[in-house]
Amino acid sequence: MSIMLQEIAEQPVVLERTIQAERTKYSKLSAALSRRDIDLIVLVARGSSDNASLFGRYLLEITTGIPVSLSAPSVFTLYGASLNFKRALVIGVSQSGEGTDINEVLGSAKRSGAFTLGVTNEAGSTMAGIADETLLIHAGREKSVAATKTYTGQMLHFYMLAAALSQRQIEFERIPHFAAQALQLTSAVEELVGRYVFMENCVVVGRGLNYGNSYELALKLMETCYVVAERFSSADFFHGPLAIVERRFPVIMFGPAGVTRASNVELLERLQELHADSLSITNDPEIATRSARVLSMPVEIDEFLSPIPFIIPAQLFAGMLAREKGLDADAPRSLSKVTKTI
Repeated sequence: MSIMLQEIAEQPVVLERTIQAERTKYSKLSAALSRRDIDLIVLVARGSSDNASLFGRYLLEITTGIPVSLSAPSVFTLYGASLNFKRALVIGVSQSGEGTDINEVLGSAKRSGAFTLGVTNEAGSTMAGIADETLLIHAGREKSVAATKTYTGQMLHFYMLAAALSQRQIEFERIPHFAAQALQLTSAVEELVGRYVFMENCVVVGRGLNYGNSYELALKLMETCYVVAERFSSADFFHGPLAIVERRFPVIMFGPAGVTRASNVELLERLQELHADSLSITNDPEIATRSARVLSMPVEIDEFLSPIPFIIPAQLFAGMLAREKGLDADAPRSLSKVTKTI
């Protein structure tokens, strides 16, 4: 078994450990943030951390009503811009905490008056030394180049932060259990991947809270399986990209029951007409019926809590497909675990 698949299996324990270790810190952080007049949240990240931040943007805007921006680090590192962050919360997200451009943005924001947070798996990282407060993912060392347990750990921190900022009851304590349930699909995924061993191109779609997951699965397929994977919102996919779909073209969908259901069903109806090869990760009966292939998730998982458990069978799919293709998912060509860019 690859290290990537081993680390995917660790996620329920990592998520539970992170909740227990960081809960007290969030109680204090909630009080500190309530005393600040925050009217903007800025997220700074690259790679899988950026995909987790895309999820975080949706979640924080939905729960807090505060506008959230995804930072463009080049604005700072290449163009030397100076922004006013006096009423902003700026959050750096990096599994290693050593992304040079991420840390430069975080430091610049702090000097400009922002309250800064670092979300990282490394307590002794450069990021932890810069941020006003560090939110740790208690994942242990992540050895595979492809991020899995740190990605879901970052997403969990956004749930905990949303609860702290909004004072809403968010049942994130249920997520480790849902993650364990998702791992029960391991055999089903293993049976499925053989059909896709010759896949060279595909599209991944997800909307709303699962939009970031479409980016993350596409990234996993590109970096571990060398599949050219495009990613779209199911709503955006109608605006031009649908033209690339032909008979047997693979389209992978994150389709939880909930408010995104209608647009997902509409897209699947069109894909049926085009005889596309649709694979849905879903707990909605109609989405399942309209999909060529299905990975069925428990019906008890509400859409609001679906992103973490729904990405797990997708991670398994990428890791097992790499193995089926005879590739080393733990050491993709041309890549390293820590990427430092300016």
